[in-house]
Amino acid sequence: MITPLNHCPTRTTWIPHRWGHVCARLLMLTLCWPWLAVADPALMDEATAVAAVFDRVGERLALMPGVAAAKWHAGTPILDAARERAVLAQATTAAAAMGLSGITALATLQMRLARETQVHYHALWRDQGCSLATGCPPTPQLAVLRQQLDGLAGQLLRALYLAAPALANPDFSARYRELAKRRLATSIPLAADQEQLLTALAALRRIAAPGLAAIRASGVLRLGVSGDYAPFSLVEDGQIRGADIELGLALARHLRVTPVFVATSWPTLLNDLASARFDIALGGVSVTPERAAVGLFSVPYYTGGKTILARCAERSRFEHLADLDTPEVRVIVNPGGTNERYVHEHLHAAHILVHPDNRTIFEEIIAGRADAMITDDVEVELQIRRHPTLCRTFPGLLTHADKALLMPPDPKLKQVVDRWLEAQLAAGRPARLIEQFSAP
Repeated sequence: MITPLNHCPTRTTWIPHRWGHVCARLLMLTLCWPWLAVADPALMDEATAVAAVFDRVGERLALMPGVAAAKWHAGTPILDAARERAVLAQATTAAAAMGLSGITALATLQMRLARETQVHYHALWRDQGCSLATGCPPTPQLAVLRQQLDGLAGQLLRALYLAAPALANPDFSARYRELAKRRLATSIPLAADQEQLLTALAALRRIAAPGLAAIRASGVLRLGVSGDYAPFSLVEDGQIRGADIELGLALARHLRVTPVFVATSWPTLLNDLASARFDIALGGVSVTPERAAVGLFSVPYYTGGKTILARCAERSRFEHLADLDTPEVRVIVNPGGTNERYVHEHLHAAHILVHPDNRTIFEEIIAGRADAMITDDVEVELQIRRHPTLCRTFPGLLTHADKALLMPPDPKLKQVVDRWLEAQLAAGRPARLIEQFSAP
């Protein structure tokens, strides 16, 4: 069975030193992982997600010497067909609840490798005797070991859930073969077995089960963020901070699940949503008809619009939108979002510069490599606080738009998110967070 998310074993078992890349403390943290605090949130990349899958597989095999010893002392056979059938059924059911299919090959491979490890130790003990020197603990408890195995099974499924986009890549095996070799050198030393593992992992697929049910089943809330739009979300020194990051952490606490921040981008936002790469997108996502056609928006938590940013020395030069629309004016824009769309729709003569990194785009204006930018007023106000040479040249708003959380078309998830967000709005928290992360 899979260990429930609100349950952590209270006992540990002995693990032989040479298999001991999993110590008891690490194992306990792994089993209790959904309740670990996120002190310094960071974006999870695909390689990290895949490495976690390899580690969970290795940790399960690290318990097999203890399982072998428990069966050795009890005189019971290595093969427990009923247990294996139950484990496979539980894994299949739990995976389906998370929106994963194709788990059978992986589970079957793990059970084969587990049996082979136990066979190896039983043969060793028949030849050299069962002792600590030959890796045989004196009093292993099979029930405790199986409880730990069940917990690791749950952790592996959650790791697979997070790594699913990487597993679906056509070149998954080629891309991660060397990583598998490094992470599994001790637990799966044979290259042929490592190759079978990569094949089994590549067979896993996401199925159409996004939304609240998958969040509850996995114990994970995957939050898609661009990480380039202060004050909502910004990656600095490897950490991601911002008003929406705090909101995401608070929402995960409300749902009693673990938050995981997943990188997305403005050009790929809708494709990432449609392919279930995240559960909720945040970080200053504007409500647009195109986005609403793919997913559902929460109630808005911020209302603003676009305005003009330029150097203060040229404030009088760019007081109106028409002032930008001449060939000698260089208007800079970040790709893929509403800024780029607005510029292309309303400026036809200006020289448009596309800058790929929204985190450094304002430096282009300061350095004189661009003249002006059209972006949201909240971002403009933040930048003029941080950079005295930049000014808002248009006092009003060119557009009116709401910021909201974007999620899959799951009405149940929207209902839960809206109720939570309405309470946050009533307490004034989103506004306070935006003001806090807009400080110089």
